[in-house]
Amino acid sequence: MSNSNPSTANGNDSRQFKGERPPCGPSRVLHLRKVPLEVSEAEVISLGLPFGKVSNLLMLKAKNQAFLEMASEEAAITMVNYYTTATPHVRNQPIYIQYSNHRELKTDNLPNQGRAQAALQAVNAVHSGNMGLGGTASGGEGGFMPGQSPVLRIIVENLFYPVSLEVLHQIFSKFGTVLKIITFTKNNQFQALLQYSDPLNAHHAKMTLDGQNIYNACCTLRVEFSKLTSLNVKYNNDKSRDFTRLDLPSGDTQPSMDPGMAFGFSGAPGIISSPYAGAAGFAPAMGFPQAGLSMQGMPGALGPLTLPGSVGRMAIHSMMPQTIHAVLLVSNLNPEIISPHGLFILFGVYGDVHRVKILFNKKENALIQMADATQAQLAMSHLNGQRLHGKVIRVTVSKHQTVQLPREGQEDQGLTKDFSNSPLHRFKKPGSKNFQNIFPPSATLHLSNIPPSITDDILKDLFAGTGYTVKAFKFFQKDRKMALIQLGSVEEAIQALIDLHNHDLGDNHHLRVSFSKSTI
Repeated sequence: MSNSNPSTANGNDSRQFKGERPPCGPSRVLHLRKVPLEVSEAEVISLGLPFGKVSNLLMLKAKNQAFLEMASEEAAITMVNYYTTATPHVRNQPIYIQYSNHRELKTDNLPNQGRAQAALQAVNAVHSGNMGLGGTASGGEGGFMPGQSPVLRIIVENLFYPVSLEVLHQIFSKFGTVLKIITFTKNNQFQALLQYSDPLNAHHAKMTLDGQNIYNACCTLRVEFSKLTSLNVKYNNDKSRDFTRLDLPSGDTQPSMDPGMAFGFSGAPGIISSPYAGAAGFAPAMGFPQAGLSMQGMPGALGPLTLPGSVGRMAIHSMMPQTIHAVLLVSNLNPEIISPHGLFILFGVYGDVHRVKILFNKKENALIQMADATQAQLAMSHLNGQRLHGKVIRVTVSKHQTVQLPREGQEDQGLTKDFSNSPLHRFKKPGSKNFQNIFPPSATLHLSNIPPSITDDILKDLFAGTGYTVKAFKFFQKDRKMALIQLGSVEEAIQALIDLHNHDLGDNHHLRVSFSKSTI
């Protein structure tokens, strides 16, 4: 596996990829193995898109391999870290991603690169901000160019089992933060409008889900971009939901469709296995903690993306949706360092934390009660597999419905804390913009609420003085109340967020710290 020039890959070195090779150090070039022959360039690129700009692609279809070059090493590291804990699936096949020993891809003189370059150009047009709402969707081959709207119009054909708002949220949340959903029946078809926080999320969902079956052989999704750019939801009930406005009234809820509306099979496998055999017209089981897509996962996904086969055959004991608890179990914590306050700050990035209990006899485990099940799922999907205090933490849904406070006089050592009334909750305000700024942990942090008297040197010294490696820093040009700071690793950034969020900067300003989707 020797190579006289390991700095570039040009497609003529496939001899290197027979069998497993030792893991390489971080590189912005990633090596993808076991790529199905029928997978398109667009599908491979889509694996990297959620983590940053994809700068080049080399497909080795004959060997079921590909090289993906990210624009930055940081983006590549974030991508590998994420897919290490959640193996991506494309065309129902797992794909394995690792660092390449190459530093860049040289594909200028290679044959058959036209499709890859065309797909890359389409992606780059999106990432460079050419998404003005007045424009139109102009697609290249395969319709890869996305529309301009974060709102999708969804039609469910072949409706053998009823499809609820909760099922749509479960599926489409795999691709980003879903803000609003409205369901209705039109032309005797079940339809929905669904709004993401980002048009790019809508593009990924459309590209992956259009034509897929929700359940085996039925409930086919037809997904297209809506002409609307925002949804106005008045009621939170079984037909409409605004996930940023928990204060909305329920209004009058009536059955939104005839469950026996349509029958017929297309024969293709479904995203979720059929809830059970032969009983059309009854509600399937809703809200399995890990009901999932058998396709690639995206940051923001609600948990692992593979569905155990047994779930598809579970018996239905109730017509009502099953409850997903809002309590998380966090394991493999560092018992010497962890504190309820630290967990409150970290998990509070993804929802409002009400209570934290570090287990008295097993201090490497903790229970965290979030405000609701959606926030719990969001925190689990982003934080499971991340490194905290030198250990890879595991986050799962707990069987407990609430975290119990210790009884009066019961020894607790301060391991249980109630944060219900904390002023540090990020999501209490209805319609808060924080709902639209939820991102996976990254080495780049977004800083805000910076007073005018604070300079870049003061902030860099604050982070460096606390023990962190500051690689880059910049204020926002249009608003010096905000800045980006890049640290040495994702783990460092996680710890810095815990340590310095709400740090007193003087002038009655407390620093706000969150993860950024941008790089410096």
